[in-house]
Amino acid sequence: MENGDHGARFPFPFKPYPIQERFMEALYAALEQRKVGIFESPTGTGKSLSLICGALTWLRDFEEKKREEAATLLQHSERDRKGGGGENVCNGVQKSGQEEERGSSGATTEPDWVSEFVQKRAEREMVNKLKDEEMKRKRREERLEMIRHNAQLKYAMKRKVSLCSVEKLLQLSKQELSSEEKSHEEEEEGLIVADYESDEEVTTKTRYSIQLHCHYTIQGSTIYYCSRTHSQLAQFVHEVQKSPYGSTVSLVNLGSRQNMCVNPDVARLGSLQLINDRCMELQKNKHDKQNKADLEPKRRRGVAKATCAFSGYEKLMAMRDEVLVKVRDIEQLLQHGRETHTCPYYSTRMAIPAAEVVVLPYQSLLHAATRKASGIKLKDQIVIIDEAHNLADTLTALHSAEVNGAQLCRAHSQLSQYCDRYRSRLKAKNLMYIKQILFVLEGLVRTLGGKVGLNPVTQSTQSGAELLTINDFLFRAQIDNINLFKVQKYFEKSMISRKLCGFVEKYEGKGVNTHSSSVNKENQRIEGLGRFLQSLQNKPAGNVTMNQGAVEDRPSMASPMMLVESFLFALTNSNKDGRVVMDKQACLAQSSLKFLMLNAAVHFAQVVQECRAVIIAGGTMQPVADFKEQLLLSAGVSEERISEFSCGHVIPPENILPIVLCAGPSGQELEFTFQTRDTPRMMEETGRVLSNLCNVVPGGVVCFFPSYEYEKRILGHWESNGVLQRLAAKKKVFQEPKKASQVEQVLSEYSRCIQRCSSTGQGQSGALLFSVVGGKMSEGINFSDDLGRCIVMVGMPYPNIKSPELQEKMAYLDKNMPHVDGRSPGKTLVENLCMKAVNQSIGRAIRHRGDYACIVLCDRRYSRTGTLQKLPEWIRSSTHTHSSFGPAFASIRRRICEVRH
Repeated sequence: MENGDHGARFPFPFKPYPIQERFMEALYAALEQRKVGIFESPTGTGKSLSLICGALTWLRDFEEKKREEAATLLQHSERDRKGGGGENVCNGVQKSGQEEERGSSGATTEPDWVSEFVQKRAEREMVNKLKDEEMKRKRREERLEMIRHNAQLKYAMKRKVSLCSVEKLLQLSKQELSSEEKSHEEEEEGLIVADYESDEEVTTKTRYSIQLHCHYTIQGSTIYYCSRTHSQLAQFVHEVQKSPYGSTVSLVNLGSRQNMCVNPDVARLGSLQLINDRCMELQKNKHDKQNKADLEPKRRRGVAKATCAFSGYEKLMAMRDEVLVKVRDIEQLLQHGRETHTCPYYSTRMAIPAAEVVVLPYQSLLHAATRKASGIKLKDQIVIIDEAHNLADTLTALHSAEVNGAQLCRAHSQLSQYCDRYRSRLKAKNLMYIKQILFVLEGLVRTLGGKVGLNPVTQSTQSGAELLTINDFLFRAQIDNINLFKVQKYFEKSMISRKLCGFVEKYEGKGVNTHSSSVNKENQRIEGLGRFLQSLQNKPAGNVTMNQGAVEDRPSMASPMMLVESFLFALTNSNKDGRVVMDKQACLAQSSLKFLMLNAAVHFAQVVQECRAVIIAGGTMQPVADFKEQLLLSAGVSEERISEFSCGHVIPPENILPIVLCAGPSGQELEFTFQTRDTPRMMEETGRVLSNLCNVVPGGVVCFFPSYEYEKRILGHWESNGVLQRLAAKKKVFQEPKKASQVEQVLSEYSRCIQRCSSTGQGQSGALLFSVVGGKMSEGINFSDDLGRCIVMVGMPYPNIKSPELQEKMAYLDKNMPHVDGRSPGKTLVENLCMKAVNQSIGRAIRHRGDYACIVLCDRRYSRTGTLQKLPEWIRSSTHTHSSFGPAFASIRRRICEVRH
């Protein structure tokens, strides 16, 4: 390997830590044995690199083993064909299988010559298939190697030209010689580029099509790596680039159109839905134009429809090849797409069958419809889900749906107008389904206490929330006689939601203008609802008449029918797996229907059943008991197939000091229950704890509160009694912003303040950052080194127990999950949700081997045995419980002095 081969078994860019070697060994075994593995490795231990090297080492070994077995089988077949005695291996296997089948079915009347003929024919088919796959694989590898070689030559020649230009400027006395060398090199470069381009030009559309279907549709084993955010995916791709496999692996990076579109006219739309609709429209126009040209080459009618200039077939094929020969993240793909005037979105999807690693976000893999649309096939493949601590919540959110009264009324209005306008063109069957959808929409509006055809803003309803089972809701809406499965199939086949988007765009002033009075009335109705939706989103309605191409004045979604489609699809779940929440507000427009998914395992089952192996990895996976029970065992995974691996941190034990603080400096017991946390005495004691910590902890201190509401209340109290001023005298105070766009700015100022304080050594000793558990800084933010020398957790961040959704989830678990040691699964869920949030927050510190920090858990309840067991093992093993503040404060001061010196 180019970047190093330091591991005895696993290529690694440097000598791996022992825990990294154990991680890769466990990963290799899980992939080999077709396991569903739960892997926990703290941040800072090289988890991503271990995943890359372990998984790709197994993949290369597996592919090599398959090639050897195929070669052996072909050799046996060739020897038998030439008359060599002995039975073919494949023949023997098939024969024994057929004999067993005949024995079990009792079929013994078949002549021997018939059985022999069937066996030989099956053998020939298998051998021919193996030969064909091997030939296509070799051709594909040769082509990719040729492209990789040509790309390297082009880069080398460009570099030579650039160096020559520099020498020309520096050596003016040798101008003639330099110019001659430059022209000579430009000629040489031109030859290479011409050879490469001529090869592409000779490759006609037909030849490209043959290569696409012959060389790239034979999909071997592929590793699908998914994570939560695009930044985490980009970080993983960068780790792949630095790994020993960086120059040889075929990696494809998938993303949404919103993230990968390079067409400026489409990308400027901003909204994901609008970008998707416009892209689909441009693709449809291109295919319609091609079909029309084939059928009527000499006839031209109507205005020419716009098409995407970035989706040329030859360009897409060329970029597909480029994607496979060099590892690129999304930013690099976008840059390459702009340079070559090619769409990265479609070219990356074309490269999926030939890729060894496919990198994609959660939604693209965990949602079946999105997976199908992306062309992802999981049969016998490898899936690695990173940052999986919130996997169950992600699955629940992906398969829940919500729609409000205004959207229901708007969808009904649009579909009614569509039906009236195209009634003469619609087939009877399509008209029947449209009528059914209209009937369902009327029923949904009726459940919220409203009526279609009237303004949803002026319709008042009786406020209140109600939670129903799916069947009860269908009866309440009086749509239990509608077959929603057939309606769902009609949505998918007819694409009526997308057609409505185009219909609305056409008659909202965006597309073709018309002077029809009926259409003008339709425009008035649609625009009125559009302005209302804008007012709900706190956007100025602007001019009543929309300007041509003024995207900002339009609602974020052309038609809400897709939301309705998602909600109706959710209603096809099993009655016990979901609930419907009817939330009635003062007016119909603000009332809503929400489907709550209770059993996420039903949608995860297909993934774990189809895949060869599934690896669920994270830095803090604790507690895993409910994770296994609710997501894996409920999805049909056997206990024997589940494997668990958890490792410690690479830091020395003395570099971390977790403390459970049961009392403050004045002896006040710290227990932040709902009844006691708002008392002035408790808030003042918390201020004294922070003041003492800021006196001895250098650099940055990060303090997490259980909620934004409590943060506001306690900071207001501190400001009134002078605590905040005392804290600011020692450390500059920062607060987590409410807008995501301001997070980077606050972090930059926080970091600069700490660096400035550490360099001057005068005045303030660092900075104090107030944050919220589950907020913008509790996940995905690294408080390494001086940015997080102390993490303070104020109270226990239990979720809102009065939430109807949480109460229904608890009732579902109590009814359907086993009670371990007599404990209620519902109550266990609440405790686990709390501790998962705590683990994520305190895991922001200690990011590498030389890092150190102390963790202070300010609440007596953390000392309970069951609660301590839910902490990560590498933190739990070093945790000390102190019933008084003095010894705890002394141990923190002593440990910091020891580590610093």
